[in-house]
Amino acid sequence: MADTALGAVFAELLKVVTHVISISVKFKSELEKLKSTLESITPLIQETETLNIAHIIPVQETAKLKDELIKGMELVRKCSEVKCSCFRRVNYADKLVKLNQTIERICRVDMLTQLIRDNKKILMKVEEMGVNMQTELIRDNKKILEQVEEMGVNIQTELIRDNKKILEQVEEIGKKIDRDGGVSIRVKFDGPCLVPDPPEITPGLDAPLKELRTELVKDEGMQVIVVSAPGGVGTTTLVKKQCEDNEIKDKFQENIFFVTVSKTPDVKIIVQRIFQHMKREVPTFQTDEAAINDLERLLKSIGQKAILLVLDDVWSESLVQKFKFNLPNYRILVTSRSVFPHFGSGHKLKPLDDEAAMILFRSSVTPQDGEPYFFDENLASKILRVCKGSPLALTVVGRLLCGKPAAVWQSTVKEWDRGKSIFISGTELLVCLQSSLDALDEEVKECYLDLGSFPHDQRIPITALIDMWMELHEWVEDGLSAITYLHKLSDRCLVNLVIARKNGSDDGCYNDDFIMQHDLLRDLIIHQSMSELVEQTKRLIIDISGNKFPKWWSEQKQNPIHARLLSISTDETFSSRWYELKAPEVEVVVLNLRTNKYTLPNFMGNMGKLKVVIVSNYGFLPAELNNFSLLGSDTVSNLKRIRLEHVSIPSFGIQMNNLQKISLVMCNVGQAFRNSNFQISEAFPNLLEFEIDDCNDLEKLPDGLCDIVSLKKLNIINCHKLSALPEEIGKLVKIEELRLVSCTKLSELPEMVAELSNLKLLDISGCLSISKLTTQVGKLRSLETLRMIGCSSCKLPQSIIKLERLNVVKCDEVTASQWEPYKPYLPRLKVEVLKDDINLKWPRKLHF
Repeated sequence: MADTALGAVFAELLKVVTHVISISVKFKSELEKLKSTLESITPLIQETETLNIAHIIPVQETAKLKDELIKGMELVRKCSEVKCSCFRRVNYADKLVKLNQTIERICRVDMLTQLIRDNKKILMKVEEMGVNMQTELIRDNKKILEQVEEMGVNIQTELIRDNKKILEQVEEIGKKIDRDGGVSIRVKFDGPCLVPDPPEITPGLDAPLKELRTELVKDEGMQVIVVSAPGGVGTTTLVKKQCEDNEIKDKFQENIFFVTVSKTPDVKIIVQRIFQHMKREVPTFQTDEAAINDLERLLKSIGQKAILLVLDDVWSESLVQKFKFNLPNYRILVTSRSVFPHFGSGHKLKPLDDEAAMILFRSSVTPQDGEPYFFDENLASKILRVCKGSPLALTVVGRLLCGKPAAVWQSTVKEWDRGKSIFISGTELLVCLQSSLDALDEEVKECYLDLGSFPHDQRIPITALIDMWMELHEWVEDGLSAITYLHKLSDRCLVNLVIARKNGSDDGCYNDDFIMQHDLLRDLIIHQSMSELVEQTKRLIIDISGNKFPKWWSEQKQNPIHARLLSISTDETFSSRWYELKAPEVEVVVLNLRTNKYTLPNFMGNMGKLKVVIVSNYGFLPAELNNFSLLGSDTVSNLKRIRLEHVSIPSFGIQMNNLQKISLVMCNVGQAFRNSNFQISEAFPNLLEFEIDDCNDLEKLPDGLCDIVSLKKLNIINCHKLSALPEEIGKLVKIEELRLVSCTKLSELPEMVAELSNLKLLDISGCLSISKLTTQVGKLRSLETLRMIGCSSCKLPQSIIKLERLNVVKCDEVTASQWEPYKPYLPRLKVEVLKDDINLKWPRKLHF
């Protein structure tokens, strides 16, 4: 990422300057001048970054400018916080003026001088070669010198373009460049595909190195081996270290080619570098296909020797496919931020554990010439928790604290405790991780940014994401888009996707499925959210420790916010005393809590556009949820979806005419459902979906449920005390999906189930006490899918031969044998034998 860091840092500085100008009148004149300078040198920065990526201009030559830009960001941010002090105002104004002058000098003088110096070196090399190139090269050089003499305001862009042209001409020498004499020469390069040296300290890599070595030295193994991880976790370090291994060097010897690919690779240049590395005449290619064909011929010329091609930082699976050849002993080792399923499961590199992280951090704060100036184990442990096992984060923070006294360490940790982001000080870290997000499609990226609504180190239920995304992104189908996007994020190593029931999600059931997000990437989401004005952000994500509200909120100085998504996380000591919040545009509220008692904030009652409420308790005991009735107020009439997890509901006692879905997970619902004054049909008359999952005190379904004739989906899962369904269930004539999964005391299905004429899916998997299906089951003429895994004692009635639309029965091996006699009567039927993967949890394990 060092190659692309300059452009990203420059863009970040310009963004910060623009933002501060828009929110503050202090230093406006100085900042506008700085912005004008930055805008004027934008073409120069873009061209320079292009040459950096192509390795035409070494990164070291732009390091000074990059450092000044980073310092500039810190200065501009501090300016936005300066109080009304005449002395400080003058002091910071002088610093801004000097920053402007320094950037101008570097870009218009230092870099220009360096370019001219490089150009003279090129001409000297050309003269030493004795090649008759003078006509074209000198013509270009004269053009540059004339421009330098004229020294216009925006000369740099043209100068770089001409210089690049000359450099490309010299780099591609190796073909016949003297058209008259036909002279063929080759430039000598110093191993352009040599393996770079890994860092001296690489803790935590022993196990993955051993695993990778085993795979590489196999005589018969996968030709392509992919090592993937989020940015900053250390995949490049791993493969550099692997190439140093004696077994690897013994096997592949001089035929190890290391190529850094990056986000926008040029296949022709990659192939040319391999030719150069092997000291062969470098061809010129008109197409990528021609380059690949020549590379295959080149590698075949090596004979039976083993070859290892390392493609580092690959962003596209299709690129790797181009380098696959039918050659013996030829292996391709790939590092990527994405998983490439076509090449197998690959190797996923994990963040460092605490022991390895401490070793790397201690090394990073230790100067080369001795012991660290200061080191404290307790402070270091706190820093490790913030860095989340990321080698890049540990290294960046370590460098910042190297040689610093105790006060700086303590101040840094205190700032993080108060919510300051690690990314403000670690620009290199910010650029590295930000590039992973920027590579996402816009819609996928928007969905990913929503994940910051959920807490650190917690499972995020897919069903909760579906509820959120259905309304925020106006999806038509419940789970398909969500699962598609989650797979894309998983393939990019941005989340860990866990499908708990391997045979469950193919029919739209995701109750046990979840994702885990990478903590450092969540911190980046929070950082992005906080970098915007509170009133203007799309997502307002707030973490409250104790009762310490953000200053802008507690002082009640904010204007109405325009966020569509509001997430508030509180800890065990929160008192549920809320300040007022004006948020008229909010459509989704996510409340993450840990207390035994919790009161919904009154301001939710004023959210006229509110569509989704998700309340999740991560404490040990179910939280008593109060003030629930505010969701039934006339001002919240657009509410469509409610998800409550691990809470106790004293009473619903409200009416929500437009509510379409309610999900109750690990909740205490018995008291609310037994309330003689409560009729669920009156409370939620237009309900379409009702889910009750892991509610251990549920002994019967709520009164009036069968009067909700609009209901289309009813899911009762892991409710082990439920022993019977109401006889009047046949009144639910619109219901299409009925899931009764792992309800172990449920002994039978009522005969009235046969009246569900629109039922398409019936799932009784894990209902161990059901001994037979209703004799009238054949009346379910719309039934297409029947799941009965783990129901080997359930007898089939003769009427099943009337299930004309039944396409799939998913069951265990014993149950499948019962279906054999009926197959001739059901020509469309496919019986799928699945392993008994039903989770009979008593209750679901909590993850805190």
